[in-house]
Amino acid sequence: MTDQQAHQFERGTDGPKVILVGLDGSDTSLRAVAYAAGLARRQRALLAIVYVQPVLAAGAALGVPVAGTTDEIAESLVAQIREAAEQVKGVFETRWEFHTFRGDPYNGLVRAADDLKADAVVVGASEQAGHRIVGSVAIRLVKAGRWPVTVVP
Repeated sequence: MTDQQAHQFERGTDGPKVILVGLDGSDTSLRAVAYAAGLARRQRALLAIVYVQPVLAAGAALGVPVAGTTDEIAESLVAQIREAAEQVKGVFETRWEFHTFRGDPYNGLVRAADDLKADAVVVGASEQAGHRIVGSVAIRLVKAGRWPVTVVP
């Protein structure tokens, strides 16, 4: 190997292969998806959009059709994503997949990142005031220290 070969820069080969983004329908999560889509496009990575369906034991015990409701939310989110992807088709091409996991947001995103072998995680900042004191999903993901985490305001 020559000195020149040892110092050659390989453009576009070092970045993440899978960028995971959490989506729950909030404004910050929608901004996180847009941000992550730009990252995925530039890095030629797969964008894994994850919706964590909450498991509401109390609602299920009272006979509320929780699974059906969260399935409807997931379907609505997929429709929004497909519509947005169609609007930029031909201008921006991004490979993406939509996944749903059940559970609380933190554990659902951790399981998704592990299962999908994510190289990076993007989430929206929490809009709930109490999370500034107790800690948000984003803070817990950062503290886990298992992936680079980007928090989008």
